[in-house]
Order: sequence, then C-alpha cells, then structure tokens
Amino acid sequence: MIDPSLIAFLEKLAMNNNKPWFEERKPFFKKLDADFKNVAKHIKENLDQHDVIEKTKTFRIYRDIRFSKDKTPFKTHRSVNWIRAGEERRGSYFMRIKPNDNLIGVGFFGPEKEDLLRVRKELELDAQELRSIIKENNLKNCWGDLQGEQLKTAPRNFDKNHPDMDLIRYKSFYFMKSFTNEEVMSTAFPKIVDDCFKKIRPFLDYMTDVLTTDLNGESIL
Repeated sequence: MIDPSLIAFLEKLAMNNNKPWFEERKPFFKKLDADFKNVAKHIKENLDQHDVIEKTKTFRIYRDIRFSKDKTPFKTHRSVNWIRAGEERRGSYFMRIKPNDNLIGVGFFGPEKEDLLRVRKELELDAQELRSIIKENNLKNCWGDLQGEQLKTAPRNFDKNHPDMDLIRYKSFYFMKSFTNEEVMSTAFPKIVDDCFKKIRPFLDYMTDVLTTDLNGESIL
C-alpha cells in the first residue's frame, strides 16, 4: 500500500514548494520515499510473474528548472516506470502517486518517428486486430478507451478518407487508469494494479508484434 503519510507530505509540499521547507523535512521524505520504492519493488515482483521487466526507474523528486518558466524546485508527485526487457518486448508500465490525481498507465508515449510510421502503416493495412483488442471487455472494464494525442487531419501521405483514420491519426497510443487517495492507500492496491497490467497485455503484445516485424509479417530483429 501507499503510505498515507506520503499523500499528506505531497499535499503539504504543493503548498510549500521551496528548498528551506523541503530540506527541513528531507530525512522524513527519504523514509517515505524508501517505502514508495518498496511498493514499486512489490509491483515489479508481481509483474515478473507474467512479464519480463528489465528495469525499474523511480523518477527524482527534483525538477529540472533550467528551461522552465515554473521555478518551483520539486515535483509534487512520485512516479515510477517499469521497462520491459529486450527488443522483443516493447512498451512500459507507469505509476504516478499525486494527491487526488493518482494513476497508472501503459503504452507508447511519444514513440519514435520510425515506430509511429510503422504502426500507422499497419493500421492502414488492417486495423481490425487492434480494434478487437481495445474493445475487449476485460481490458475496457479496467482501462477504458485508448488515449493519446491525435492529429487534426490525416498524416502526410495517408488517405484522409481511410476508414481507420480515427486510429491512424494517433501520435501516441496508451491507456491510463485513475485512483482515489483511498484506493492507493488500500492494501489491495498492488493486486488491483497487477490485475490491470495483466489485462493490458494483449495490447502490448500486438504493438510489439507490429514494431518487430515488417509489413509482410517478417521479423526485423
């Protein structure tokens, strides 16, 4: 479970986002952060039962303010990314703990230009498999609808009248699920997260298959 004290700390940090306030409470934050990393480790152990995770990346609380108009020094959330192992496993899992805005996510956030073109070409050829996956009840009941920024019109060199243009216009392909503070502080939270990660696997497998083959279905690895 997520320690209720972490939620309370992040709420106070949002109101006192300055170095003196944080430095005074840094030892307490380190304890809370160790607990957060233990939750991330537990979720990773669950993931290892049905996927292969190469790396768990816990993001720093310090903000990079060099090129930002917002000069507040700290993030008011904690987040972690679980990266799947090897070229044959594409995509990653994500969790953010932010008071009243907690979420998990899975998918492809801002894919490389070559990967995006490959997915679009696949959808241009045949989008039915992806449509079937994202409409499947187990996935939809947990994750809802496919999300991601979209172009307002057809990408260059694609027919704007293509029947699957609603999918081809996507620039990112991902799913997100929100949680209340009470839900993330529940002892059931890691299991709920893992159940959702299991249900999204067909989507990850589909995208992996597309991104590791050419349009003839031949492996490019």
